Amino acid sequence: MDQSSKNVVIVGGGFAGIALAKKLRNKPAFDITLIDSNNYNFFPPLLYQVATGFLEPSSISYPFRKFLRGKKNIRFRMGALLKVIPGENKLILSTGTLNYDILVLATGAATNYFGMEQVQQNAIPMKTLSDALAMRNTLLNRLEEASRTTDPDYKRKLLTFVVAGAGPTGVEISGMFAEMRATIIRKDYPELIGRNLGEIYLVDGGDAVLKPMSKNAQQYSKKSLEALGVHIKLNTTVKDFLQDTVFLSDGTTIESKNLIWAAGVAAKTFEGIPAESYGRGKRLIVDPYNKVQGFENIYAIGDTCLQTSDAAFPNGHPQVAQVALQQGANLAKNLLHPQHLKPFAYTDKGSMAIIGRNKAVADLTKPNMRFGGFFAWLIWLFIHVMSLLTLKNRLRTLTNWIIAYFSRDQSFRMIIRPEDRNKTV
Repeated sequence: MDQSSKNVVIVGGGFAGIALAKKLRNKPAFDITLIDSNNYNFFPPLLYQVATGFLEPSSISYPFRKFLRGKKNIRFRMGALLKVIPGENKLILSTGTLNYDILVLATGAATNYFGMEQVQQNAIPMKTLSDALAMRNTLLNRLEEASRTTDPDYKRKLLTFVVAGAGPTGVEISGMFAEMRATIIRKDYPELIGRNLGEIYLVDGGDAVLKPMSKNAQQYSKKSLEALGVHIKLNTTVKDFLQDTVFLSDGTTIESKNLIWAAGVAAKTFEGIPAESYGRGKRLIVDPYNKVQGFENIYAIGDTCLQTSDAAFPNGHPQVAQVALQQGANLAKNLLHPQHLKPFAYTDKGSMAIIGRNKAVADLTKPNMRFGGFFAWLIWLFIHVMSLLTLKNRLRTLTNWIIAYFSRDQSFRMIIRPEDRNKTV
């Protein structure tokens, strides 16, 4: 380590943390330590495809240490952040302690259950790669159980899915379930042919699916999902989930063992950062340069920060990948050129969501275009493939998608349970 280099610690290896690290790589002015509780980076927008068996985990993930090869000024440290000691420029991790000159918090957001304990205990989250694998095991186990039970009411509970949250994740997984029900499940489970395969519900408290997108995208998505057999319940929220029953705010209930939770996120809080530094959604309040309120050498980027100085987003930026990527890149420029600080201004490139085979919606800002259908589906595929971290990830994912497209099938439907070595036989 060059004694004149500043010791930059980046906590979190998601979109924001990786964007910052890439821009600072091989810059002699900085000695960087990247910290993450996992030893791999993963691509959250495609988690649902791992959860439903359309992609293997390695298609959307990549080891940090392999990614950092050749980046001479960056080291990786696996561990979870437990406490910040600002007065000593020191971090307490689950794996030891670490000092810093500049601390960058890029810890993303966690699933928000809005204080509903039963939902937290019983619903199926989809925020991490571990969540996706657990969901895949759960869903496949439920299908196996449904194939052998003789109780029609219990079978219906096993095969009914309730998806909470009609954002891109909720829309995409609802469409995936509907297509699987019409093709793969009927082929793999002859015991269920000709019988009730349950229902799929998409529930949201707003008055439209894909609320941030254009009216055309909302209407097209709703119509397409309903054509696939998805029941959409808007202006309705989940209030509780217990004893295989989903309780809704309109007073109705749905009998199901499967509540998929895609309804909200909240940032993480850390001991040592005072309460006044946090804003709405537990997000860290930052200035135009992503410096955390009350500190001179602590920054926050991505989903974990709340920045209200951007005139186009006075209530803070959306918690999406493009914000994280752009904030990481902008902070890197400011750290490299502190005499020419540039306030962050988000460039919204648009949004999109896939609904099913040959069906997607896209709202692009440059050029200003809004459309749905096959062309939007192709754009969605291209952008998501190119957004993956490495060429190997891109080729593997594209190959899997091509096979799945022409075969209307996939081959990653294995129930894999890690052995519990502490289990007493």
